[in-house]
Amino acid sequence: MNRVFITGASSGLGAALAREYAARGATVGLVARRRDALDTLRAQLPNPERHLVYALDVTDRAALAAAALDFIERQGGADIVIACAGISVGTLTEFAEDLPVFDTILATNVSATVATFAPFIATMKAQSTPCRLVGIGSVAGVRGLPGAGAYSASKAAVRVYCESLRLELKPHGVKVVTIAPGYIDTPMTKHNAYPMPFLMSPARFAARAARTIAAGTSYRVIPWQMGVVAKLLRLLPDTLYDLAFVNAPRKAREARTARRETP
Repeated sequence: MNRVFITGASSGLGAALAREYAARGATVGLVARRRDALDTLRAQLPNPERHLVYALDVTDRAALAAAALDFIERQGGADIVIACAGISVGTLTEFAEDLPVFDTILATNVSATVATFAPFIATMKAQSTPCRLVGIGSVAGVRGLPGAGAYSASKAAVRVYCESLRLELKPHGVKVVTIAPGYIDTPMTKHNAYPMPFLMSPARFAARAARTIAAGTSYRVIPWQMGVVAKLLRLLPDTLYDLAFVNAPRKAREARTARRETP
């Protein structure tokens, strides 16, 4: 597997995965909004001339499809596609100004995952080599967290969507892998003002994720300790879950003019 297309590649998990696969000798398609950050990353990778840069917003479906088709044409296909682009910010439904934020999070985390995979499916079905489509979920998608309705919902949606896609593509030999990170030390978690158990470095995450992807595992939480926590949370009755998490620490909302939604 030596042709890897990664969205959200300019920083965090996406950049770590790009480094991991480039170190393994892969040709990597790097997708993100910031051209300068992508160029800097490419220059740091082994054989930088081998890797392709696509500066675009993943919510721009036409631009994303064009990048995917260019990668397929220039590389003769793709072995691994990782939809890693994502955003996380605190949201509260009662505030009208948070409704567009819900839309943005769902568009970036869910719809863009679909749009990332779509252009590759026909080619992957025709390939004789093993193929993987990889969705990045989150432990935050296991149960709804207070103050994170948009993010929790989006990551739960990624998990269920990938499950549906996995069944659709199983007869064609294309494996769909969902990886749910716990707390990883990335720019997304830097501003979390609460304890983050089992915090893992991006490089360690990427190495474990690559092994999971190679194995074609349908769903895995990384690190494994958070996987145990996730299983317990799934089993916890709603009454006990509510008691335990009603006052859980919340991710900060962006600075917005407060205006409550009214009937």
